[in-house]
Amino acid sequence: MDASMLDAAWHALLAMSDPVRLGFLFLGAVLGLILGILPGIGGVAGTAILIPFTYGMDPITAFAFLLGLASTTATGDPIPAILFGIPGGAGSAATVLDGLPMARRGEAGRALSAAYMSSLMGGLFGAALMAVSLPLIRPLVLAVGSPELLALAVLGISMVAVLSGNTPLRGLAAGCFGLMLAMVGTDPQTGTQRWTLDSVYLWEGVPLIPVVLGLFALPELCDLAISRTAISGKMFEVKGGQWEGAMDCFRHWWLILRCSWIGSFFGAIPGIGAAIIDWLAYGHALRTEKGAQQTFGTGDVRGVIASESANNAKEGGALVPTIAFGVPGSAGMAVLIGAFSLHGMIPGPDMLTKHLDVTYSMVWSIALANIVGAGLCYLFSAKFALLATLRYTLILPSVLSIVYVGAFSGSRQWGDLFVLMLFGALGWIMKQLKWPRPPLLLGVVLGDVFERYMFISVERYGWDWLTRPMVVVLFGFAIVGLLRPLLQDWKAQGGVRGMLGEFGAPVWRASQIFYAVLITLVALMLWQASGWNSSARIVPSILGTACMLCLVASAANAVFRRPVPLPDLQEIAQTQVAQKIHMDLASSTGDLPLNVVVRRGAIFFAWLAGFMAIMAVIGLIPTVLVFVVAYMRLENREPWKLVLPQAAVLVAFFYLVFDQLLNMAWPETLLGTWFPVLKAIPSL
Repeated sequence: MDASMLDAAWHALLAMSDPVRLGFLFLGAVLGLILGILPGIGGVAGTAILIPFTYGMDPITAFAFLLGLASTTATGDPIPAILFGIPGGAGSAATVLDGLPMARRGEAGRALSAAYMSSLMGGLFGAALMAVSLPLIRPLVLAVGSPELLALAVLGISMVAVLSGNTPLRGLAAGCFGLMLAMVGTDPQTGTQRWTLDSVYLWEGVPLIPVVLGLFALPELCDLAISRTAISGKMFEVKGGQWEGAMDCFRHWWLILRCSWIGSFFGAIPGIGAAIIDWLAYGHALRTEKGAQQTFGTGDVRGVIASESANNAKEGGALVPTIAFGVPGSAGMAVLIGAFSLHGMIPGPDMLTKHLDVTYSMVWSIALANIVGAGLCYLFSAKFALLATLRYTLILPSVLSIVYVGAFSGSRQWGDLFVLMLFGALGWIMKQLKWPRPPLLLGVVLGDVFERYMFISVERYGWDWLTRPMVVVLFGFAIVGLLRPLLQDWKAQGGVRGMLGEFGAPVWRASQIFYAVLITLVALMLWQASGWNSSARIVPSILGTACMLCLVASAANAVFRRPVPLPDLQEIAQTQVAQKIHMDLASSTGDLPLNVVVRRGAIFFAWLAGFMAIMAVIGLIPTVLVFVVAYMRLENREPWKLVLPQAAVLVAFFYLVFDQLLNMAWPETLLGTWFPVLKAIPSL
């Protein structure tokens, strides 16, 4: 770093020390934490909302305000992930795997503290890396073309699919099915409508937010409703847990450094978003940390540390291509580009020359916002942790209402709520049957990247792109990862003959119905794709065929593999522990009879359907009032002194935030259509 850059960094720090700018930074950080805690309401919407409020601000103040929010959203994300098993954003999905089990055994304070401290350290690392890499990053980013981005997408899918316990074929099938779902909508090459079911809503594809909330939020809330307990039945000393969680981060500083580097590096590559980065860091920690394969997914604090350090470090990385080339490294940075034009600046070389002080003020903003965000979280951590001891009837109605609004923010159409319900049911069934959900989500996220870069690579390089050095290396890692479980099984069974000896006469189970449904669905999708234009069907057909092969192979394994003899259970368990990689949460309802689980699960989804039905008549905000009162009274006869205040506060919150501040466009209601005068009532 030359003298001019050091001088610019120093002047930026002096500029950031202005009390007014620090005040706006603090306000942005507080708003970011709030949005991070609310499931599905992320920093992208928050940044878009705040941009108009930066009119009249100087650029340094404006970006301090906006980056204060963007940098701390990820700090607030782990709070609902750890306490409720609901990722505040897609980037905290991996945090659930170890954070929620820690909360369940009374270690919520430790898990939250570890998340805050690792987020702080990761965020500072990301800011530092951005500071030193800006003048050097241009050649590296220019070297990453469409073939390398495609190879990265394949590597991401292969890593998470393989990290699917001792059922990698299920992981691969789920990943391929997710890629197929990502291609629902209008084909960008030919305009062909692919798997849209003649619905205009699906022309632009399936929105990510209701998919994330459906796969990861509703199944956890459903299990909570089925078990009918608090998330953690224990009272615990939060302060002691806080100190232990912070010390965990310093004990595992090398893990934080590595995962922060992963977050910063992949955050700087456009198209590789938060939903991918935390899984890559989690998978790296699981592969490299001693004993991780036996403990990750059961409440290992290292899993929380790995995910959260990468999650916060990505913001510094994502800002690099945004500033240097005007290419947003994330959805949040795409919105932030609007602020550049608003303040008369164009991302590119000017940001590294005449606006270098503004650029380094962004570095300081990210660093300071992470410190403020972590400090606020520590200040209120005891209150957050105690939420885990509340009865389910005090938690579920409020959280479910927020989940509904979060899902509705996907595209603000009724279809968002149907997608939420559909993927909620799918996610709950997958969790009950021990199917990994992360590969499905990753496929949905990466599908657009996969197809777009496939076409660009073939169009620009023919098939020579397969020989590019970085592509060969990345594909090599993917192939090794995919073959590793097979090789482990081959070694454990003493060769091919031993593996074949595990198979025998078919054994039929009710759980195999899920295979039949998926195979039928994929077959129908392939049949429909056969009538499309050749350009529109080539990638979906390849993925559908791969998905079908994985499903058939996995189904055959489930039907024909012999049950484990009782005397050999201990030996087999030891073998599986050596191979097992925990990439999804086990259901917490396993100790209940199947008929109880099914009945209570049906009741839970009936409540959701009832919410939608009432919302169609009277609108969302009045429905929240009805839903909270009905759920708390009918499920557990909660006293009115708790019911009425909670309902009133929640309705006031929805009205002020979503109706007045966000000015959300609510859907048409039956009462509003029949009696237009009633439209004066919010959301009706």
